[in-house]
Amino acid sequence: MKKLKKLIVAAGLMLSISAFTLTNQTEAATTHKIQYGETYWKIAKGFGIPITSLMNTNNSKPLIAGHYMTLPNSPISAAEKELLARLVRAEAVGEPYAGKVAVAVVVLNRVKSDQFPNSVSEVIYQISNGYYAFTPVANGQINQPADVQSKRAVNEAIALMGKGNGSLFFYNPATATSNWVASREVTLRIGNHVFAK
Repeated sequence: MKKLKKLIVAAGLMLSISAFTLTNQTEAATTHKIQYGETYWKIAKGFGIPITSLMNTNNSKPLIAGHYMTLPNSPISAAEKELLARLVRAEAVGEPYAGKVAVAVVVLNRVKSDQFPNSVSEVIYQISNGYYAFTPVANGQINQPADVQSKRAVNEAIALMGKGNGSLFFYNPATATSNWVASREVTLRIGNHVFAK
């Protein structure tokens, strides 16, 4: 009877370890077969991996079609990518693609900044002075599904991590109600949005 109990406990441990390993398989570093015409940039934005991490992991070796390269883990989980893509869709609907990427970059810059929370979801759902940081959270638009272009924009923003001009804010001057945000240093203008730090 004692052997049976030990066997059951051991089997349970093995199952739980296997389940943990299987659920995290997508987070593990993997390999990618290089296709003709691919570049580090195309691969980084296709998989949502910072280009610097991708190049460092592969020692910046030349890419040869048919060979394999290592894809490092993305610093952003699949769930947070999805949440960020929903925010991008809601904030930048009708804006040019570059504007969608820039909105995602603002959130990623905030995650890296010591002035804001440390994760994508905490930045998106942040409340300051009784107000959500992003209007789509307050009005429920954050709950609408992301479109393909917004998902691509998020992957491109992740690929750009560590690059760019440090934008931490964006606003539409025609609808903004805060004079404070208009006092920030402008970093770029895309479509109807002004980006600032």
